[in-house]
Amino acid sequence: MVQAYILIQTEVGKASSVAETVGKIPGVIQAEDVTGPYDVIVRAQADTVDALGRLVVAKVQQVEGITRTLTCPVVHL
Repeated sequence: MVQAYILIQTEVGKASSVAETVGKIPGVIQAEDVTGPYDVIVRAQADTVDALGRLVVAKVQQVEGITRTLTCPVVHL
C-alpha cells in the first residue's frame, strides 16, 4: 500500500467545495481545507505508485476549481 499527501491549490473561494468533492473519491482517506500556500491537503492511498499516479491525474486533478497539485509520497525510513 502506497500513501501520499496531495497539496492542492484552488481558484479563489473554491477550497471548501474542492475538499468536499475530493473527499468522496475512492482512495482518498482525508481531505481538509487549510490556510497557507496550499488550500486543500489530501491524504490518499493506492496499491501501487502507478495506481496512485492514476488516482491523482485521472480523478483528483479533474475536480473543478483545482489549479495545481503537488503529490508527496509517504516514505518509511
